[in-house]
Amino acid sequence: MNRSRPARAGTQTDGVVQAIRARLASRALTAGDRLPSIRSFASSMGVSPSTVVEAYDRLAAEGAIRARRGSGFYVAATIVPAASTNDEARRHEQAVDPFWVSRQSLDADPATLKPGCGWLPPEWMPGDALRRAMRAVARADDAGLVEYGATRGSLALRRLLAARCAEDDVDVAVDQILLTASGTHASDLICRLLLRPGDTVLVDDPCYFNFRALLRTHQVRVASVRYTPTGPDVAQFEAVLAAERPRLYLTNSALHNPTGATLSAQTAHRVLNLAAAHDVVVIEDDIFADFEPEPSPRLAALDGLDRVIRVGSFSKTLSASVRCGYIAARADRIEQLVDLQVATNFGGPSPLATALIAHVLAGGSYRKHIETVRRRLARARRDAAGALQRVGVEPWLMPRGGFYLWCRLPEGADSADVARAALKRNVVLAPGNVFSASQSAAAFMRFNVAQCVDPQVMRVLEATIA
Repeated sequence: MNRSRPARAGTQTDGVVQAIRARLASRALTAGDRLPSIRSFASSMGVSPSTVVEAYDRLAAEGAIRARRGSGFYVAATIVPAASTNDEARRHEQAVDPFWVSRQSLDADPATLKPGCGWLPPEWMPGDALRRAMRAVARADDAGLVEYGATRGSLALRRLLAARCAEDDVDVAVDQILLTASGTHASDLICRLLLRPGDTVLVDDPCYFNFRALLRTHQVRVASVRYTPTGPDVAQFEAVLAAERPRLYLTNSALHNPTGATLSAQTAHRVLNLAAAHDVVVIEDDIFADFEPEPSPRLAALDGLDRVIRVGSFSKTLSASVRCGYIAARADRIEQLVDLQVATNFGGPSPLATALIAHVLAGGSYRKHIETVRRRLARARRDAAGALQRVGVEPWLMPRGGFYLWCRLPEGADSADVARAALKRNVVLAPGNVFSASQSAAAFMRFNVAQCVDPQVMRVLEATIA
């Protein structure tokens, strides 16, 4: 084995692991062979013995090698294979349905460009603030590191959320807030509580594609209402309520996903009046609130959390790795949801996650981070809109904030076909019909402006719609 010193300390363990994998792949090491001793291998690789120990432990955890007490490490009799050679073909064969963008974005190779995904690039996120929070949490007592979360979640974080809700004119007591494992988990709990198979749920058209995916798992009927630049089409909303008698209306507030539209005060009042007249519960997903330059009308504020249930999380603004969502609702509903969360999750979200989020929110760095992101997004929206228009793609509207542009493709272009073709060039796009319950958005596509910076995105888009 060639002597090889990794360039940086942080990559030394990876270098040792890759060296062993190379010997396994070339069959220089085969099943049952003994690996070099830790000291001799450390000497040959020019690393410390502890680095080799870590590499061997990692390979043992993967099942590639086995430890024998007092004897050393040996190549496993049956080596667990790496990714199947059929994985890439399967990826391209998957149906373009409400799960498609999630699967392609989450499973993408690091080199893949993702203008269709629903999150900001890592370099846009507050990494330094999160590291400081991690150090502070690590210094806390052991209980926070090893015990289950309280049924409602961290009191400190719920107090911070109550204060943040008050800024949006949503008056909520701390006990009316339930922390959950994520924003999606929050919506799932509400659906578990209020829906039964065969019930009808009303969504916007277009709507966030994972709303459609979530409702599919609950085996409910989905009705839809056309979304306009000022909210749902009120006349159609009223007609659908009368004809379909939905149990729930599931929608975004602030900056609508995928359109970027903002609910007007007039539309908000009419929606709430109609929901009350037809006994419909409203789930208001407020996940994009912090991206707004100025607050827009909130159904939860106008309703006082009577029939509106507010849902949010910090995966878009803080970290998708530190998952935590929340529900703000009437006290009686929160009590029922607490029991349901205990039954399905045995307690609230990870105390580690909630402590990290609370630490970041309590300092001044979060607000500064959000202000910086808003400015960057304003420039990115302008730049992306101009670049898209140059290749014949027209934004439906220019949002007040956020990172989405809902766009119409050139005449005759089908967004699903464009997305499939772009995927072959390692670009993940978000075709319109994954957002549309009525399947009426084949000519549309959602773009994440923060993920459109690489010029290759527009080159691939222009080539695939030509």
